[in-house]
Amino acid sequence: MKKVVVVGGGWSGCAAALMAAKAGGAVTLLERTDLLLGTGLVGGIMRNNGRYTATEEMIAMGGGELFEACDRLATHRNIDFPDHNHATLYNVGLIETEIRRLLLEAGVQIVFEARVTGVKMEGKRITNVTLKGEPPIAGDVFVDTTGSAGPPGNCTKYGEGCMCCVLRCPTFGGRVSLAGLAGVAERMAVDASGKVGAVSGSCKLAKESLAPWVREELERTGKIVLPLPTEKVDTSKLGKKACQQYAGGAYADNAVILDTGHAKLMTPYMNLDTLHSIHGLETARYVDPYSGSRGNSMRYMAMSPHDLALKVNGVENLFCGGEKAGPLVGHTEAICTGTLAGFNAVRYNEGLASITLPTSLAVGDAIAYVTQKQDVELGWSKKFTFSGSVYFERMKEQGLYTTDIGAIRERVQKAGVTGLFGQRMADVVAD
Repeated sequence: MKKVVVVGGGWSGCAAALMAAKAGGAVTLLERTDLLLGTGLVGGIMRNNGRYTATEEMIAMGGGELFEACDRLATHRNIDFPDHNHATLYNVGLIETEIRRLLLEAGVQIVFEARVTGVKMEGKRITNVTLKGEPPIAGDVFVDTTGSAGPPGNCTKYGEGCMCCVLRCPTFGGRVSLAGLAGVAERMAVDASGKVGAVSGSCKLAKESLAPWVREELERTGKIVLPLPTEKVDTSKLGKKACQQYAGGAYADNAVILDTGHAKLMTPYMNLDTLHSIHGLETARYVDPYSGSRGNSMRYMAMSPHDLALKVNGVENLFCGGEKAGPLVGHTEAICTGTLAGFNAVRYNEGLASITLPTSLAVGDAIAYVTQKQDVELGWSKKFTFSGSVYFERMKEQGLYTTDIGAIRERVQKAGVTGLFGQRMADVVAD
């Protein structure tokens, strides 16, 4: 059995590893920290707006296990908050254990505290990766899902320094890009003003630090919108966010908070005096990032040019997913790209041609659209997501957005990809 090595255990890496194992690969997942899911540990939002469509497409294609895990651990379902409808919120405190269980049951070997520091190449192929203080890990095909946030030097150079976020670079070492180590010329996001990177879009507050009536409302409805004092409104932060779907005016005028087990404050940072000036948040305290009164982590620092099958340009046996695959923002988006990357990694090992998803589906169209934006002017200055901003508008214009599960299944069937991600490649080869 040929070996698939996935580097990076965020949502995309977990999706790639699970998919590759399902397809028949011998999978090793390398994660530099002691927990899976990365920013998924402070995320929690699924199925909002067009993500509902993408989720149901993936389920119909046989790639729904991670989405269904989020549904099982939902704190709230079918909630609306500013500019977003029918969202599911998963419990960020419980999700990691559930995803770890799924991967282990699928046969994925997970190696924690495994920070890749080098690669060995034979021509344009990677043969193994070097870990800090550990023997090299050999593989036949590799998937880079190392993300695009950090390391601390980038947060200092382009942001406000290390914000003590869930990525915990000072403890486990900063992100290292597998593609970069293999010699790929990666790209940074640059906005129209020339500013590099984007700021993570939300903070986590300790729920017990909120006023009792705020906690009660959060736990009852899943959300609360608290107006800022007029003199405290700051619209300048909106354009800095990685998550442009949460950058409408309501997010400047209010503290929008969601219940993901903790209290998810939908702003990249807020001065503590400002936070405490809001009725109900007089004693609020940040738990991620700990320096959320000043800034947040910087993202979109290293994205890999790739084709529509998510194979990285210039390396024969390297695929990518998540933020490595471009400015397609969010957990749903990471699971989609990770699943396709893991699927094609096993196809590569079996000598089969890579699959590209049909653009008659939202998932296929989004991957194609963002990939094509890599090579056009300002293609790296925008962020794309199923749940808002540029790409959600495209979904609606293309007639791809729907919450009709029957219609979604029919669309997937018409495209000829029902159950696609349920295939074992050995069976495909045998046929």
